[in-house]
Amino acid sequence: MTENEKKLLQAKHRLEQAQNRSRDKERKARTRRLIQEGAILEKVLPNITSVALDDLE
Repeated sequence: MTENEKKLLQAKHRLEQAQNRSRDKERKARTRRLIQEGAILEKVLPNITSVALDDLE
């Protein structure tokens, strides 16, 4: 494997790692937002926990 091939492979891996970090960050932000929205919903409507998910939709 030549030096240029190694550098290209390293750059490819760095790009994949950056994309994975970005995806993880987006997923964690979405999860946090959904949890916060659910908490607000439960605060406003305390008996909402007894409603089935299908009925809630």
